[in-house]
Order: sequence, then structure tokens, then C-alpha cells
Amino acid sequence: MTTVQPPPTARPRARNNPFAGIWRRPVTATALLVIVVITAAVILAPLLAPDPPLAQDLLHPQAGPSAGHPLGTDGLGRDVLSRLLYGGRPTLVGVGLAVLVYAAVGMSLGLVAGYLRGWTDRGIVAVLDVMLSVPAVILTLAVLAIFHQSNAAAMITLGFFASANLARLIRGSCLALREELFVDAARVSGLSSARIMARHIIPGLTGQLVVPVCLFAGNALAIQTGLGFLGLATPPPAPSWGGMVFDAAQVMEQDPYLLLVSGGVLGLMTLAFGLLGDGLRDLQQDRRRATGGRLRRPEPTAVTDTGEPSHGAVLTVRDYSISFATGEGQRDVVDSVSFSVRPGEIFGLVGESGSGKTVTGLSLLGLLPPNGAVTGGAAWLAGTRISGLPEKELRRIRGREIALVSQEPMMALDPYFTIGSQLSEVVRRTAGVSGGKEAVRQRVRELLTSVHLRDPDDVARRYPHELSGGMLQRIAIALALAGSPKVLIADEPTTALDVTVQAGILDLLRTLRDERGMAIILITHDLGVVADTCDRAIVMEKGRIVEEGSVEDIFYRPQHPYTTELIQSTPSIAPIEGRIA
Repeated sequence: MTTVQPPPTARPRARNNPFAGIWRRPVTATALLVIVVITAAVILAPLLAPDPPLAQDLLHPQAGPSAGHPLGTDGLGRDVLSRLLYGGRPTLVGVGLAVLVYAAVGMSLGLVAGYLRGWTDRGIVAVLDVMLSVPAVILTLAVLAIFHQSNAAAMITLGFFASANLARLIRGSCLALREELFVDAARVSGLSSARIMARHIIPGLTGQLVVPVCLFAGNALAIQTGLGFLGLATPPPAPSWGGMVFDAAQVMEQDPYLLLVSGGVLGLMTLAFGLLGDGLRDLQQDRRRATGGRLRRPEPTAVTDTGEPSHGAVLTVRDYSISFATGEGQRDVVDSVSFSVRPGEIFGLVGESGSGKTVTGLSLLGLLPPNGAVTGGAAWLAGTRISGLPEKELRRIRGREIALVSQEPMMALDPYFTIGSQLSEVVRRTAGVSGGKEAVRQRVRELLTSVHLRDPDDVARRYPHELSGGMLQRIAIALALAGSPKVLIADEPTTALDVTVQAGILDLLRTLRDERGMAIILITHDLGVVADTCDRAIVMEKGRIVEEGSVEDIFYRPQHPYTTELIQSTPSIAPIEGRIA
């Protein structure tokens, strides 16, 4: 089976870069340039300043610009340019500390609350409510009094309490991002929550972080300036931008020029932070346009084991029920289903949309949404009960004992990383490969080759958006095979593919079954796929099994009217001369 290789093209990186496209917006680009230039000048103050910041030229007080003093002197003859450069150091260091704490605390709290949810989320949200109720500026003044005018302590306090707003924003974005299929795919691969958050969630949140950070930086600069104006953060005669504004205000009637210079730098920086934040927000909105009440989880009922795993079966499900909490109460979506799957068997779960087939497969991996729960029955994998296992135990079997191939490979693959990077991560987590990076790369090549992809090294270097749908589905299968699972759940693996590619994927599944001896659960609504691929199947209607048997029995000797209707509604399955067409 050959695969279609995409034509060689430039490979744009699919990173979530919030600054991409900024140079097409002159105002935003200018704001960024102003911030960079002024910050660089402040850092290089010892090289750029014509005089020490405290040196006095008493013969030339309040002098205008000259060759020796490019921006003139103040009332004590001190060089204004030197004091601006050196005074920017404590000011920008304070702003930097506040921004660093703001971003770190806000991102951490929002990320943990949004991803872990449950009681962790409720506890963190309660803490954020308390933080928002505290007047941060007043508390900052109190910290200055306690820590003897410590600029660092004051700005850290400001950043900490202001981070509550950022945490709420990040939490909301994280709640949506964790429902993406590529996050589910990472969970199925057995990655820990910490690994998923660091590797797959945070890159998707960086764009949400930059805009509020820029806007907060402008606010922090204004507060830092106010503290310097009052002489609280940087006591005179040490220079600070706020202190220089205070000195200029004292002689404003005699010499307004000093206030124009010191206040102008502050105004320029504050305006630049605001324009940068607004511009980045507009860029994010342009990208979105270009690309197109929480419910309580039902409580599982106390159920005793209704059976034992079937002899010789790798997967056994007995009297299995699943419910979802809705605004109108608890709704049963799967009702007392039972089936078993033998090693080396392709087993079909068939039914129309809403019949409960997909949710049954996802529940075996512990991937039900927050408002869903297994409320009855049990499931065993290789003789070990897997229903009701805690998340930590489920991570041990996902990818190694049971794996998932989703119906949307483009959504199941993280768009921020190359194919090789994602496969390497799963290989290191599930396959137990030793020997360093080269051994991992070799294993990645083997996996890509096993799913009939030519030039695996080239495929590994590509991003998901550079590959065709058929290639992506093969890669999703390779990801599932990394841990050599006993059971592979394929959820509508051919739905979004054309007929030719679909046939290739089905051939691949049969080949993998024959070579590896693993069981495959094929979830589909396409009876043609069942007829072509499966050994046995069950037919589900409204969460119940209405028919079970071999493929020949189901198609030639259906016992239930619903099965007959499904067959009749699929013209390609009509019996022709003693065979299934």
C-alpha cells in the first residue's frame, strides 16, 4: 500500500507565537521598539551616561541641553540624561519583578485549576476571590512600611495579588483547551498530568498570557512611579523616574522643561505598553477570524461484580452502564451492555450516532467528560478489573495495555510540535526504550515504517498541518502502537477519509492484527467497514445491545428489526449472489 506524499513546500513553524505578524502593524511594532530601546539604554547606563547620576555641577544648575549635558541639568546641576538612565534601573527592575510574579503565579494557579478541576479548582477559585477582594495598592504601602522601603518586596506583593485576574483568564482558556482531542490523545498515551500541562497545555496558553502581561506592565510602571514620587520605593538622592518627576514638580513654575523630560519618558513607556498589549490582542483576534454552567458529575452507584472475565478473552465487559448529569437530572446513555473480545480479533461496535458506542469505548480508557460516570457493571482487561480505577492507575495501562485511535487525527495531534517530537515523547513514556536519543529515534522510524509510511525521517520532521489526512491517520495509529497494547480501540478511524485512503487504513489494521496478535475494537456507523474488516460485532441502539454475533450472522441472519433497518439503509451492504457486497 502506497501513501501520497505531499509536494515539497516551505515548512512554516506552527508555534503559538504571539508576536507573529507584528511588523505588519506599524503602531504595535513601534511600541515594541520603544520598549526595547529604552530598556536597553537603561541596562547600558554605565556605558551611555555622560556623568555619574549623583555628580553635581553647581556652576550650571537647571541648564538647558548642551554638548556636556545632552538633556540639561536639574536644580543641583546633576545631568538629567544620566539620572534618567540610572533612575530607570530601579523603576524597570521593580516593574520586571511585579510582571514576573504576576505571570508565574497567575499562569500556575490558572493552569492547575483549569486542568485538574474538581476540588482543586474550587479551592483555587476561592483563593482567587480572596485575592481580588484585597486592595493591592494599600497592601503594597503596608509592605513598604514593614520592610523598610523595600522596592522588591512592594512590587512582588503587587504582582502576587494582581495575578488573580490573570489566573481567572488562564483557567477559562485551560478549561477549553483540555477538551481538545490532542490532550485526550496524550492522556491515552499514559502521560502524567504534569507532563501534559507542561508539554501540551502551556504552549497553547502563551498567546493568552502576553496581552494581559503587557497591560499589567503599564499599570505596574504607573504604581512604581507613584511610589518613587512619594519617596517610598527608592529614597533620594538615589535616582528613580518617580523621584525625578517629584523634583521637577517642585520647580515646574520656574522650569517646566524638567517635568517635560522626566514625565515624557514615563508617558512614552506607559503608552508603549498599552499600545503593545492592544496590538497583540488585535493580532490574536485576526488569527481567530482567519482560522475560523458546569454540571455535577453523577455519582457511581455501588455495584457488586456481576460476573468474571470471560475465559480466553483479553477484554470483558459485564452489565456496563454509563450516565451523564444534565440540567434536568441524570441521563443514562449506556444501559447494561456486555461483550468480550478475544486476542487477535477485530470486534465491531456498530450503531447510529448517539447509540452509545463511542462513549463505551472512551469509558474503558477513563476518558469520560466531567459530567459522565460509569454507574454500573465492570470491565476487565487481561483479567484485571479496569473500571473504577483511579487516574494514577489508568495512566499505567493507557498506551501500554489499551490504546485509542481517534476519528480526527488532525485534532488528536498537537499542532505545536513535529510528528517526531510527539512520537518520541510517547515512546519514552510507554515503550521503555533505553539507549538514549538514538534508540528513541530508531523506535520512531520503526513505528512510522510499520504503518506503511515511506521516508519516515522526512515525516518525523514535519508538522501535522503539512501532511494529508491519510498520513495523519497512520501516524495516529503509530502513536497508539508505541506501547505495544493488547487492545486497540479505533473510533471511526476512516470517517474523514476518501474511499481509497479508507481501504488502505482498513488493510493496515488487518495487517497489524495479524502481525501483532492484538485485539481491535472498531467503533463505526459504517456497515461496509464492518463487513470488510470485523470478525464479530455488536449492534447498539439507544445505549443497549440489540444484536451480537459473527459478521455473517448479523448480515445474513439478522434477528432484530433495527439491524435489518441498518442493513437496508446501506445499499452497498445488500447481499449479491450469496456474498456481502
